[in-house]
Amino acid sequence: MRKTPFTISIDDDRLDDLHCRLRHTRWPDSLPDMDWADGTDLTFLQRLTEYWRTDFDWRAQEARLNAFPQFVAELDGVGIHLIHQRGKGPDPHPLVLTHGWPGTGFDMAGLIPLLTDPGGHGGDPADAFDVVVPSLPGYGFSERPTRPGSGPERVSGMWTRLMTGLGYPRFGTQSSDWGAAVSMWLASRFPERVSGLHVTFVPGFYRPPLGEGQPPLSAEERAFHERAAAWFEAEGGYHRLQSTKPQTPAYALTDSPAGLAAWIVEKTRGWSDCDGDVERAFTMDALLTNISIYWFTGTIGSSMRFYRENALRPNHFGPGARVRPPMGVASFPKDVMPPRSWVERVFDVTRWATMPRGGHLGVMEAPEPLAEEIRAFFRPLRGRRTS
Repeated sequence: MRKTPFTISIDDDRLDDLHCRLRHTRWPDSLPDMDWADGTDLTFLQRLTEYWRTDFDWRAQEARLNAFPQFVAELDGVGIHLIHQRGKGPDPHPLVLTHGWPGTGFDMAGLIPLLTDPGGHGGDPADAFDVVVPSLPGYGFSERPTRPGSGPERVSGMWTRLMTGLGYPRFGTQSSDWGAAVSMWLASRFPERVSGLHVTFVPGFYRPPLGEGQPPLSAEERAFHERAAAWFEAEGGYHRLQSTKPQTPAYALTDSPAGLAAWIVEKTRGWSDCDGDVERAFTMDALLTNISIYWFTGTIGSSMRFYRENALRPNHFGPGARVRPPMGVASFPKDVMPPRSWVERVFDVTRWATMPRGGHLGVMEAPEPLAEEIRAFFRPLRGRRTS
């Protein structure tokens, strides 16, 4: 595997082009007093984009992100961007962190130092990890796939080759959203490589074996399915579109920074533990750093295509399926999570924790309690072999 150092460096003329596009935004109308009921609130988006044009300091954020050791590794002909931070401790355990949509590996910026240097953040140095944070193909500074089939299953194989190339024959995984889909494939396909599987989300398309010979759905499981169906009916429009026709919205979102910001910030607000006020969970700078990465790399279309790839190849488990590596779950209170019994139909869940705060984007909202939970889950697994 070829791995080369990487530094973010956006040309000044691309910044000028962004500011010009923002200055000439054509705004749609909006019904009065609708707030966020119809989608992204017009008043908020105008304030966000004006801040983006006049006050947001991309160069300061670029320098902050460049403080992380970054590389590009070629895997299956695709250049994958990654952060590789060595741990400070007597025997750091390798851990690959995988993000979701609409994010990149930089979602883990607040979590990485807590895992690599626990001794420097009030923890035990014996809990240190060597952390590897790749960005999914077609996300952020990772290259776009040039052929179909680059969904979670394929990425799970890419991650095993990445960790092998970095010198880690055995490693843990931690993830949410699409990262959880990748990690579940990884643990089921390559159990001998995975010391433990930790997630903060169980994808809705996860399907254990059901029907004849299987336990009937419990009342708690039925209630979860009703709750998830109601959520999808109210909030799942983006998912249906991105799973079926991702190319169509890609034209508009790749061309309009205001449109891109509207698409991403609506999900950031709706999925976080903020009671409707996104600035309670994220600063303007945090929102715009993520949006800017998507803008400068032009990867919103390729990121959405991941939904289409998964729809063509979902991870459904047949009768008798068991995934052997131990699994830990950190459930954030504002996320839509199944009961433990639903997950245990296939996975060996050894730890299930309810987090004190946070939503679907909990890795950014509450990195400190999440880091503590990750350390606790992996503590008994260090040095253990799986088969």
